[in-house]
Amino acid sequence: MKWLKQVSAAVIAAGVLAVPQVHAAEQANVQDFALRAYSNFPINPELVAATKLFYYDSGLDFTYPDAVRGIFLTGHSAGGARFSQLADYVESTDLNAMVIDIKDDFGHLTYEPEEGSELAEFDIGKPYIADPRSLLEEMEEREIYPIARIVVFKDTELAERRPELSYTAGGEVWKNGRGEAFVNPYMKEVWDYNVQIAIEAAKMGFQEIQFDYVRFPEGFGYMDEELTYSRGDYEESDLDSVQSRVQAVTDFVAYAEERLEPYGVDVSVDIFGYAAMVPEEPNIGQNFSKISENVDVISAMIYPSHWGPSFGLDKPDLYPYELIDGYAEAESARIAELENPPVSRPWIQDFTASYLGSGNYKVYGPQEVEAQIKALKDNGINEYLLWNAGNKYTNGVDYTP
Repeated sequence: MKWLKQVSAAVIAAGVLAVPQVHAAEQANVQDFALRAYSNFPINPELVAATKLFYYDSGLDFTYPDAVRGIFLTGHSAGGARFSQLADYVESTDLNAMVIDIKDDFGHLTYEPEEGSELAEFDIGKPYIADPRSLLEEMEEREIYPIARIVVFKDTELAERRPELSYTAGGEVWKNGRGEAFVNPYMKEVWDYNVQIAIEAAKMGFQEIQFDYVRFPEGFGYMDEELTYSRGDYEESDLDSVQSRVQAVTDFVAYAEERLEPYGVDVSVDIFGYAAMVPEEPNIGQNFSKISENVDVISAMIYPSHWGPSFGLDKPDLYPYELIDGYAEAESARIAELENPPVSRPWIQDFTASYLGSGNYKVYGPQEVEAQIKALKDNGINEYLLWNAGNKYTNGVDYTP
């Protein structure tokens, strides 16, 4: 939480709390530790909790950019020869950040946890990024802001290893039409598993944890009665099925944010752009406002290619400026209603959606990418992330038009 760290520094500088900076990440309860350590001082416990004076020091020094403008990297790209090429590209432009897969869409870690790590026993690590620390040190030297992407509830690996944490049909782990399995947002064990991955990423030196697939599977509301799964602590809830899904997803985000506080990282969540257009998405449990209240950054996925007819546009992919402009106006109004609004940092499109078929898509080049950035800027949104699944980004783009 950027502003809380700044408040901490200001409080110390002003002499309100004349105590040294202490890094106590290994302490089970950092705030209790702080209160015990300084119990002889006239300290207001609420002030200690609010300013979060005690947080983990990774030993790396990154400065939050004027506005995050980033690209996505798979574990393969981050750990291979392409990293240098992509880092050179970022340095040569007004881009300044990278979102790197730490837990990917299949449920694999993109690095191999060290012996002694709580994650080592799961045997889910892949050697895509051989030395995450060296990678982050290079990013520090190049002044590229590091964000760790963690895919949460889409997790075929964990689902197949632990079916009781997933959904089953006919005794088999349920999978969607693409052969992907999900784990169950009702299960606290799943929460802790993903939070532990986030903590490890924070210890490496990542400055932000970005949670993706923080939701139930698409269309879950139409099949929840056909699948076998546990509702965990929500079994006795008085909420209906829609609201219990919303509550579980929201509770996970709040829990993760709280658990990560001692590590000094920001928390962000990827969310369907459509979720900002409705009170909540009933099938998958995403409520834009409730999630936004519990994160530092909200990253709506608003690729023009992913919308049906919207904002008066029959074929949105053909109108990148108009689509993003319509969305940004609507999202800004939604965020303005929040007591603790997050930074808006949408995902925008840097790929051509030829799968839409002739007449329904256009080739996306510099003009189309810039149109999306300009639409965000025209609505007061200065941060964004570029998505290209193959990590091939368009040359010649003005990233600060």
